[in-house]
Amino acid sequence: MMRVRNGDNSHLKTLLYLVLTGLIGVHVLGTVGYQILTHGEHAWFDSFYMTFITVSTIGFGEVFDMSHNHPARMLTIVLGVLGAGTLSMMFSIVTVLFLESDLNGTLKRKRMNKAIAKLKGHYILCGLGRVGGNVAHELQITQRAYVAIDEMPGALHDFHAKNPTLLSVQGDASDDDILIQAGIFSAAGIFAVTGDDSMNLMITITAKQIRSDIRVVARAHEVRNIEKLKKAGADSIVSPDFTGGMRIASAMIRPHVVTFLEEMLRAQSNYRIEEINMPDTFTPLGLGAISARNDHYKLISVRLADGASIFNPDENHVLEAGQTLIVMTDAEGRVELMRQLNG
Repeated sequence: MMRVRNGDNSHLKTLLYLVLTGLIGVHVLGTVGYQILTHGEHAWFDSFYMTFITVSTIGFGEVFDMSHNHPARMLTIVLGVLGAGTLSMMFSIVTVLFLESDLNGTLKRKRMNKAIAKLKGHYILCGLGRVGGNVAHELQITQRAYVAIDEMPGALHDFHAKNPTLLSVQGDASDDDILIQAGIFSAAGIFAVTGDDSMNLMITITAKQIRSDIRVVARAHEVRNIEKLKKAGADSIVSPDFTGGMRIASAMIRPHVVTFLEEMLRAQSNYRIEEINMPDTFTPLGLGAISARNDHYKLISVRLADGASIFNPDENHVLEAGQTLIVMTDAEGRVELMRQLNG
């Protein structure tokens, strides 16, 4: 069966119109042809009916006697071939249009909703523009599950084309139902990174109303909106303009540090500086009980519950609830370290 790209079936509709026009043309040809070849001995409706049962392959038998009218029989053969081919193409196009626009889309949506419902500790990414696309790329590289939300079907479709396994919800991310559909109750955090500061503000307010404890990182295009987002409850606000200025300054006054960070982000090993939080239920554990340093992760520091940091701690340090490990690691190392800490 022919396949079309989701949402792009305009050429199939055009082809369907052409096929219907051809089907009408076949009936006109047959009706007029029978009238001419039988010298008008029968009613026009009889000629049309003869054409119809031939094209539709109903096979009720000849309406009028053509046993000695070979040209009329040749016309019947031609109509049968043209009609069967035209009808077959029409049914194929209608079937594809139905599957692509209705049934297939519904089944995909149900499968996606089931997959989202199974997620725990995932992230919700609101906005798939340039910033959102880079956030998604980082989440994929570090093997973190996420659900994307965008109002524009085109943005989701283009991103799905590059990332077939993407879980997504189309709609307004500031709507309660959309965030609930994206799994906000089991999510670890929300990225409000649309290109509109007012939309990011509304997403933050809505998310905090649904779950006051969820972490929200918001984008602020205008520096003046940073304070508004803080008051709305955003846990962290990033302004690309401000960050870009700091990046430019750092490239001048601390070039080797900037180069190191860029190389880390671009390296094929996918190393990142990560943080691993010890939950309230964490059982105290000495660093000596885990492999603090191996090929997949390097321990940098431990951040204590009071905000102080211990850099390069020795193996006698006891990890406790509320503390945070700062490590340089790849995705495999992060998973392994979390496995060791969770026992």
